[in-house]
Amino acid sequence: MASKALLYVGIAVGVAAMAGAIAYGTANQENYIPADAVLSKAAQDGILQKTGGMGADLNKEQWHEDPYAAKAAEVRAEWEKNNGQ
Repeated sequence: MASKALLYVGIAVGVAAMAGAIAYGTANQENYIPADAVLSKAAQDGILQKTGGMGADLNKEQWHEDPYAAKAAEVRAEWEKNNGQ
């Protein structure tokens, strides 16, 4: 019984420590952003280079592009026509 309680206390302490580290890191990063900071052209356009050999391409245009948008609009228009909306 005592070993289970010790396990739960250890988990709780670990979770609290992780939460504290995350909160501290977030607040610490916010201290380093100048008040007059502006986004670069690449960040505004969403086109950023790879961060490393295994990093993802940070291209929000590519991530958010819907290849089925035209077909979805056709299906929705047909559905609305048939359902009286």
